[in-house]
Amino acid sequence: MNKMHEETRDLSIGARPGPQFAVSIAQSRADVLAAQRLRYQVFVAELGGDGPMVDHRAGLEQDIFDVHATHLILRDLSRPQADQVVGVYRLLDAAAAAAAGQYYCENEYDLTRLKTSGYRLLELGRSCLHPAYRGGIAMMHLWQALADYVAVNKIDVLFGVASFHGTDLARLAAPLSLLFHRHAAPPPFQVAAIGPGAQSFTPLALDRIDRVAAMRETPALIKAYLRIGGVVGQGVFVDHAFNTTDVCLILPTSCVSTRHHQIYKRPLSHG
Repeated sequence: MNKMHEETRDLSIGARPGPQFAVSIAQSRADVLAAQRLRYQVFVAELGGDGPMVDHRAGLEQDIFDVHATHLILRDLSRPQADQVVGVYRLLDAAAAAAAGQYYCENEYDLTRLKTSGYRLLELGRSCLHPAYRGGIAMMHLWQALADYVAVNKIDVLFGVASFHGTDLARLAAPLSLLFHRHAAPPPFQVAAIGPGAQSFTPLALDRIDRVAAMRETPALIKAYLRIGGVVGQGVFVDHAFNTTDVCLILPTSCVSTRHHQIYKRPLSHG
């Protein structure tokens, strides 16, 4: 599952020295295993997800796309070496998707409009942070590295499924409604949910939505993408295996302001 997960939480790392962040592209099997261990901690142990390739004995959240993807890894070098990976991002470009047979999102959304658009695409997924690093600057370091990758590879459109925790659409009606009222994708990006988990969704009327509460209930990572021009595709996908309700987020890189490029872009280490 190609979820993106990051919640707002105070940075809490005790009395030890502050974090020493470093972001790199995974260069070895050991790097990928470290990313999969963090994903297991977040998506499986914390959020209750599962999947056909999840290795509960080894504590690894993995799938068939990992072998083809590029993995961004955020380390806190102040931690013991075996426990340094505190953030990950999985990137799948067109060549990687072709090698895998599809983009991950195609399990949940019809991407025909994107794939025939002529744009250079990059699928974002499996984004997560160690619980102690949420709400601080850790995610900014991953985004800085991502911005560099996007620039180097001349990416036009970023996309991926992002998740609300839980599968009760009635409980999620307000935040989902606000998303579809305010941030629905324009026609060129109107991907639509497909498959057994696909659900059409009729938004509540705007005057029935407590907008402050709805935004509070929207995951922090989704809000961050919306702030820099992200839009959402049609429908939702209810993923019972991972206990999530997914939306497809699409972000044309042309929408990202110069200010955000300056904030998030810095050279990416490949070490």
